[in-house]
Amino acid sequence: MRGEWTFATKLLAAVGVVGAAGFLLALDLERRDVRMVTKALPMLCLLLWLWPPRERYPRWIFSGLVLSLLGDLLLELGPTSFLPGLGAFLLAHVSYAVAYLTVSRSPRLARALPFALLGVGAGVFLWPGLGNLALPVTLYVAVICVMGWRSAAMVGSPVLARRAQWIALAGALMFAVSDGLLAVKLFVRPLPGASYGIMLLYWAAQACIAVSARESLASPSSVSSPGLVSPGA
Repeated sequence: MRGEWTFATKLLAAVGVVGAAGFLLALDLERRDVRMVTKALPMLCLLLWLWPPRERYPRWIFSGLVLSLLGDLLLELGPTSFLPGLGAFLLAHVSYAVAYLTVSRSPRLARALPFALLGVGAGVFLWPGLGNLALPVTLYVAVICVMGWRSAAMVGSPVLARRAQWIALAGALMFAVSDGLLAVKLFVRPLPGASYGIMLLYWAAQACIAVSARESLASPSSVSSPGLVSPGA
């Protein structure tokens, strides 16, 4: 499966790219319906590419992608849907973190330190502009930092192919950067043109995470096999 570019894969990739390009072109339009359809296409293509997810790691990643798609659509509905959209993405990060825990439960506390510092720094930086959203946004920052930590903590585990581990970590880091730029734009100061970079980083992050799940299916050792995951893995 790894490295295969079948006709179906090429078609999904093409549709996803067209959807992403369409959304970027529609960013400044008042056509919410166009933005919702085009924004959904890249995520739908990733979900179809991963279907069916038969093992634990791909299943949790698949759940995170579904929740991310839900968050995408909710955020496009307008300001009144911001909190539900934030909640959907929070649960997506929980799903990704659980996926990484199926690979390794080792604490790797040294790898947690950069993410803990990032979370505290982001909280302090954003806090003055958060207002009534202080609690949910702070919780979201904490959860995405946990997700990033768990992606780093699983690197080196024998349960998942090394390439898949590094791709997942790259996806987690790009997700954090994308969300960081979005948070600055929403709560600190306007960032003209930043929406394009935010969305490109977001799609790249989700693609990397999906690729790690796809490659896990071709890994010599399966994350769904009993006895492979232990507290010291």
